[in-house]
Amino acid sequence: MTTNHTAVITGAAAERGIGQATAQAYAKAGWSVVILDLDGDAAANVADGLGREFSISALGAQVDVSDEASVAEASAVIEAAVEDGRIPPVGALANIAGITSPVPFLDTTLEQWNRVMAVNATGTYLMTRALLPAMLELGYGRIVNMSSVSAQRGGGVFGKVPYSSAKAAVLGFTKALARELADSGVTVNAVAPGAVDTNIRVGSTDAQEQAIVDAIPLGRTATPEEVADVIVFLSSDAASYLQGTTIDINGGSHLH
Repeated sequence: MTTNHTAVITGAAAERGIGQATAQAYAKAGWSVVILDLDGDAAANVADGLGREFSISALGAQVDVSDEASVAEASAVIEAAVEDGRIPPVGALANIAGITSPVPFLDTTLEQWNRVMAVNATGTYLMTRALLPAMLELGYGRIVNMSSVSAQRGGGVFGKVPYSSAKAAVLGFTKALARELADSGVTVNAVAPGAVDTNIRVGSTDAQEQAIVDAIPLGRTATPEEVADVIVFLSSDAASYLQGTTIDINGGSHLH
């Protein structure tokens, strides 16, 4: 399948990450891709590799999703590339950039709280606000936001109160924006993964990792590719009637 749209993926440069797996899944499905990451050089390298592997248009750029000026700069780079014909119009935004926090609540500083909220929740807001106008003008768009099972069950995986709170904010954002945009041609949905085999749980012990697996009925963590495939599905025409929904990808660890 090929498309005439570009997918923008944030947090897409890290190896063993959901973002990079999602960018690859979009490219495999025929989308052009924009790789955005805090590491601009890595983003450019990933984009170059995907462009060559899948014969698509690909662009990599630096962004700090928590910083309004940085998001505006990245948005301008994307807009210029569309205007110059280097990439097709943006048809999908996957808000994947995120950080976690395993710190117990009473040990959490305001700085830690603000940082986790800024990257996960405010970053989703800033990126969506920056790219939505072009989608509305196009009359077509797919926005997919990254939440977490931690938002649904109140932690219990690795991230604690700040992370669960930020990811719960993403769910509220997704539903409210989906309702507001219902007749615009733009869909807004979310995914809520459980534990995924990525590097986000930096500092976890072997015992913690085993406890996480033991709590999953399917007996293993998800692969980044399994999450990526759902994100690309939500960006496809097959998902055109899904609006404001959350797809759970947790191996049965949270059933509701």
